[in-house]
Amino acid sequence: MMSRGQVWAGLVLLTSLAFAVSPWLVPGFNGFEPDQFPVPQDNPPVQPAGYAFAIWGVIYVWLLVSAVFGLVSRADAPDWQNMRPALTVSLAVGATWLAVATQNPLGATVLIWVMLISALVALARAPRLDRWYARGPIALYAGWLTAASCVAVGFVLGGYDILPPQVAALVGLNLAIVIGFVTLFLIPNIAEYGVSLAWALVGVIVNNGADAPVVTAFAAGGALFALALGLRSALR
Repeated sequence: MMSRGQVWAGLVLLTSLAFAVSPWLVPGFNGFEPDQFPVPQDNPPVQPAGYAFAIWGVIYVWLLVSAVFGLVSRADAPDWQNMRPALTVSLAVGATWLAVATQNPLGATVLIWVMLISALVALARAPRLDRWYARGPIALYAGWLTAASCVAVGFVLGGYDILPPQVAALVGLNLAIVIGFVTLFLIPNIAEYGVSLAWALVGVIVNNGADAPVVTAFAAGGALFALALGLRSALR
């Protein structure tokens, strides 16, 4: 009979696989389409440059490595147990996200916030030992989700004509920076979170350059602070 730890470790592996396979099931998705919104969002200032999304390849592979290691070598390890339910929720929702995003940006925005909140819970509960197999990959994943969920907010605020595009971008960026700073202050040893968040913010800088100087300045400041707090976190 399988132990409780083996069951949860198996669920993490299954949802990690489903999450990693999901891009192959929804081919050609490169972000929200401009005409998915009442006010078309053609390259809004809140969006990172396209190259930044390549980080997903690292996230998928690292989460899969973590899940396999967790099942094979740490299924019943006490310090691996608490993170698994929240991580399973985040990955299971993530496996459906692309399919929803192609049809319903508002629904996708709600789902990505569920992914983020559950990922942050998993990160807070992740073991400090075996950090390269647990805390590290979850931190990278949660850092990108912090940026992506707030980018989605910026899309919605601009796309539904609630705020002008640059103001919507500033709201989204500031939200990401606040969540990132709080997370980096409260959870120790998560340098990868800071790197991932900074990577996304640098993508915003590259996408905007001199076309939106205020957005670029906020993104640059956020990226520098995320890297600095990530370094501080690594030393705790």
